[in-house]
Amino acid sequence: MNTEAAMRLAIDLAEQVKGTTYPNPPVGAVILDRDGEIAGVGATEPPGGPHAEVVALRRAGERARGGTAVVTLEPCNHHGRTPPCVDALVAAGVSAVSYAVSDPNPVAAGGSTRLADAGIQVTAGLLADDVSGGPLREWLHKQRTGRPHLTWKFAASVDGRSAAADGSSRWITNEAARADVHRRRGAADAIVVGTGTVFADDPALTARLSDGSVAERQPLRVVVGEREISSEARVLNEDSRTMVIRTRDPLEVVRALSDRTDVIVEGGPTLAGAFLRAGVIDRILAYVAPILLGGPITALDDIGVTSIGQAHKWRFDGVERLGPDVRLSLVPN
Repeated sequence: MNTEAAMRLAIDLAEQVKGTTYPNPPVGAVILDRDGEIAGVGATEPPGGPHAEVVALRRAGERARGGTAVVTLEPCNHHGRTPPCVDALVAAGVSAVSYAVSDPNPVAAGGSTRLADAGIQVTAGLLADDVSGGPLREWLHKQRTGRPHLTWKFAASVDGRSAAADGSSRWITNEAARADVHRRRGAADAIVVGTGTVFADDPALTARLSDGSVAERQPLRVVVGEREISSEARVLNEDSRTMVIRTRDPLEVVRALSDRTDVIVEGGPTLAGAFLRAGVIDRILAYVAPILLGGPITALDDIGVTSIGQAHKWRFDGVERLGPDVRLSLVPN
């Protein structure tokens, strides 16, 4: 296996642990032996557990000596809950390390220099775009800005309607698209909706498995608005924790969730419009079904645009087919 193929495997490993590693980043690592064969793989374990490199090295054992470590993030160079990963790599006797993204945290950075000083060949930037736009997207954003990464997620017909004229919306998208949403919920730290969505749809806001059962890991459910919601609302059930924030100000919501990294805004058109006007949406995930609904219920309310020149400009950074539907990923232009 060459290093690029090993990095793609490391990316997959990192994706599998998203949501379980906070405050550590979700990292994947692959150890190749001298012959380029996989000797060990690993991903970051929950806080207090070993980092990806250490897990992979333990599985590789003596086969790591003279081999290559392929890691999605520059190996750390500081002693936190666990010892520095660079120490483990040097002790294991690897001859080369390839990583995708440099660590932006000044406390943990410097691993590449330390490895090079130990005589290890270091290569940086391998599939960096795939990693920074994939498993490390939200964590890197938090490191850069100090605030959580917010994704506005919505499902709509191809003509931009989030429900039919009578308010019915189950289901606009197909099973594959809904399964993708539940997978992303399971990896997120929090899901935000407005009181209007609670009144209209009574959502549980849980992450569910393919058989309909509740997944083991659940995000924090956040309800935003000034109206009281019923104590019988499903969002208040025991499937997960719920935070109710009595505000209509998106900036107050962001501050209240400052200890989180990956936040999904799933509210209706009013809430989405407020967050977009506040300029705190970092990505849009649009699940678009090839159906036409017409009618007055659109996916987005007023965002302050009165002429075409005022349009909010975004760019696509991903398009994927999910059964008959399409998932569009957009980031600010």
